[in-house]
Amino acid sequence: MLIDTHAHIYSADFTNDLDEMLLRASQAGIGAVCMPNIDHESIEPMLAIAKKYSWCHAMMGLHPCHVKENYKEELALVEAYLSKETFCAVGEIGIDLYWDKTHAEEQMEAFRFQIALAKEAGLPIVIHSRDSLDQTIQTVQDMQDGSLRGVFHCFNGMEDQAHRIIDLGFFMGIGGVLTYKNAGVDKVVANLPLESLVLETDAPYLSPVPYRGKRNECAYVVGVAEKLAILKEASLSDVAAITTKNAISLFGLNAAGDLNQ
Repeated sequence: MLIDTHAHIYSADFTNDLDEMLLRASQAGIGAVCMPNIDHESIEPMLAIAKKYSWCHAMMGLHPCHVKENYKEELALVEAYLSKETFCAVGEIGIDLYWDKTHAEEQMEAFRFQIALAKEAGLPIVIHSRDSLDQTIQTVQDMQDGSLRGVFHCFNGMEDQAHRIIDLGFFMGIGGVLTYKNAGVDKVVANLPLESLVLETDAPYLSPVPYRGKRNECAYVVGVAEKLAILKEASLSDVAAITTKNAISLFGLNAAGDLNQ
């Protein structure tokens, strides 16, 4: 059994075939899917999926790319939902300096605010760190009091950065980029312990080879696991067992045998 720890399956990309897509995932051995929130518009569609499928687990957070002029209103909504609904994590939160640096200061404020919410709620955090990995690692280090845990989603850093993350007690999310020939992620991940990794798709984005350029979906996490097994010179069953154990432990999911219900 595998777990997709990061998939935006409430996206409009799945409007016409969500049920069929999740059936394919189940048939491929995917036992759970964790859904990161984006902003106020994604909350209700995400919660509707979590209600229909008990093995799809919702997170609550404000994505850094959606930190705009109204970010304080968005953060108030995140805080309100955390107080009244059950979530597996606070996410997707962090800093993105790739697309737009206009609200860089506000992104940092939102990131730190949501880390504090996670501490208060006793939940892990799921971190988006595009063009900001050192900055997000340092922020977590500054706010780490022993209770903070989580995952650096879509990890594509260097080995020294990976070890800083491991030292903080955090996991790294590994997805389709691992299968890209010139991305370089494979060379770093080959030297990292499986005990510090979780699998993800980021569906509908970042499809692994041979689906690159097409819509990603949860079943394709199998391709990521297969590539990871090759890199680690391990069996697919070992990769599945260790990464699934990591995900269950991190997100507080049900025992493995009870996930796919």
